[in-house]
Amino acid sequence: MIGKYTKKDVKVLKKETLHKRYFETNLYHLQHRTFDGGWTPEFTREVFERGHAAAVLLYDPDRTEFVLLEQFRFPAMETSNTPWMIEVVAGIIDEGETAQDVCQREAVEEAGIEITKLVEAPSFLVSPGGTTERLQTFIGRVDATDAGGIHGLAEETEDIKVHVVSESTAKKWLNEGIIDNATALILLQWFFLNRDNIIEQLTGA
Repeated sequence: MIGKYTKKDVKVLKKETLHKRYFETNLYHLQHRTFDGGWTPEFTREVFERGHAAAVLLYDPDRTEFVLLEQFRFPAMETSNTPWMIEVVAGIIDEGETAQDVCQREAVEEAGIEITKLVEAPSFLVSPGGTTERLQTFIGRVDATDAGGIHGLAEETEDIKVHVVSESTAKKWLNEGIIDNATALILLQWFFLNRDNIIEQLTGA
């Protein structure tokens, strides 16, 4: 039976803060129910607490084009051919903000473009084996006519290049592995699985 156990079947016995700056790492001592109805012995898990985030795939239904970003990501150095990633607009949800607020703010900051309509897409845990972060995603309607250029906040050392990409090019980039970050992969694949319904929602009254 799926969903048999809930949060009440977990005992958090102790929490220790290991690191706290912009992000936080905590060590938890815990137990949880086992599938045979018992309890595990006490064990520990280190958890990376970076907050929750929102991401939006920018799409122009009139031109059938995406607005995607390219920017440097240092942690990609170890395993990628290039640390310049093709991404979607995204940002951390600050206290008092909604996920929709973040999409609107970050679209202007990162892409220099305004979203006129948002369609909700999947919400998912980024990497539940190590972090609490949940990402709420959207498809955002934009006018890609004048999209382009270099954007980002200087105080955050952002240097973000905007690309206007056709649907066929986006599929090609997916198939060739040019797009290899999880959020962009998930949102583009979800878009293509649900394309007609998404466009109807974006263009409807």
